[in-house]
Amino acid sequence: MDQEIKPIKYRNAIQCTVCDEIIESKHRHDFKWCGCGSCAVDGGTDYLRRLGNPGDWIELSNFDENEKK
Repeated sequence: MDQEIKPIKYRNAIQCTVCDEIIESKHRHDFKWCGCGSCAVDGGTDYLRRLGNPGDWIELSNFDENEKK
């Protein structure tokens, strides 16, 4: 399931609650799945994109929703 895309400023990362792996997207289109395939992260510092069941990850990103590009 795709989640809302938001602009970010600092870090784009999540922790999978199934396999406990932390995955981070460091640049635009840097799409990464966790080791067990339950969730994925994408977008680097350009946008936030999440795939998987929202209950399967913990959000670790630092972002400013008020920032305008």
